[in-house]
Amino acid sequence: MMIFDDSSLDSDSAYVARRANLASLELAGTKSAERAAALQAMALALKRRQNEILEANTLDLEASRDMAIPELIVDWLKLTPERIKTTVQILQRLGEMPDPIGRVINASYQVDRCQVYSQSLPLGAIALIYEAFPELGAIAAGLCLKSANSLILKGGSESWQTNAVIGEALSSAIDEVGLPSGCLQVLPPDRGASIRDLVTQDEYLNLIIPYGRPSLVQQVVRQCTVPVLRSAMGNCYLYWSPTGSLEMARWMILDSHQSVPDPVNAIEKVLIDRNQKPSSLVRLWNSLKEKGFQIRGDAELVADFPELQLAETSEWTQPYLNKTIAFKVVDSLGMAIGWINRYSSGHADSIATESYLESRQFALDVNSASTFINASPRFWRYQNRGDAIFLGMSNQKGYRRGLIGLDTLTTIKEIVQGNGLF
Repeated sequence: MMIFDDSSLDSDSAYVARRANLASLELAGTKSAERAAALQAMALALKRRQNEILEANTLDLEASRDMAIPELIVDWLKLTPERIKTTVQILQRLGEMPDPIGRVINASYQVDRCQVYSQSLPLGAIALIYEAFPELGAIAAGLCLKSANSLILKGGSESWQTNAVIGEALSSAIDEVGLPSGCLQVLPPDRGASIRDLVTQDEYLNLIIPYGRPSLVQQVVRQCTVPVLRSAMGNCYLYWSPTGSLEMARWMILDSHQSVPDPVNAIEKVLIDRNQKPSSLVRLWNSLKEKGFQIRGDAELVADFPELQLAETSEWTQPYLNKTIAFKVVDSLGMAIGWINRYSSGHADSIATESYLESRQFALDVNSASTFINASPRFWRYQNRGDAIFLGMSNQKGYRRGLIGLDTLTTIKEIVQGNGLF
């Protein structure tokens, strides 16, 4: 394990990536019990060093305010004892979960006189490029270690002091267990390796995961020569059908915004059928305003309700990532589906309806990673039950789509076993 500093002569991207690659080969040969022990040690290390982590986070927050970092990023950056506790619980739960590596999967075909099957394997060397969210590095490290992948962490300058302490705690715990050197490396934001240098190490790296605002994700996607797992946040749509109740639409909106600190699946745009009652709209808007939301509308709504702020054309494709919601009038379910497919971020869109036919059409025709019918799209990184632990959501159709969890960080090998009869 290594955390690079100014004096490191080996902090170039190729060295870091090569080291991660070699570590991943060793890690693939480790036993499940060894990796589970490392996860428990990592959880204990974070718990022991909580005060030190919070002190470093306070320094990052002070520096961020001095540098006029956007308030959104400051909110993402601010750690609390509760957020650290949740991270500790996630690492502990990962250590208890079944090993995702080595599972045998039946093949979809068979060969004469042979048995064909697939077996799950780790991807190899992974890099997470993220801004703020200091605990995200620890969660990613846990997911990667559980799935026998090595990990390079490259956070932003706004969270460097916090990331460094977390990285040191995790590294020391991994060292204690004796896992391969280099399976976790933490890169400073402005030294050691630029994003472009890191994401073009396709000889050694197997996957890049960008996490943060769309500008960061798009930068990584444009520069990457390594396979990239694009994450998405915000700009999720709700279609409020005339058959859907006001109470249902209100609950879906409010609950979707309860994912703190990152509002991954928060409903930020609402399409309303032209037949929706104006009185219902006003009641919904007033209810949302009481909860601190800002309401915007399209040109038609602003003409009818001058108190609304006009949503500009560019806003329909961009996330707000705060408590702002824009409303737009549509003529039909088909028009709503067409608008969502064109303008939403494509990872979590929903419908409030009492019509089975509407729900089926929406679920089948909306081109998103996940659709929600009379259900909140709220993102849960960890629900404290079952085996569901997720890093984020992907809206791409390439490598993987939807929730980013343990299975996302594995691949399969096809094995054809002959019976030896000739």
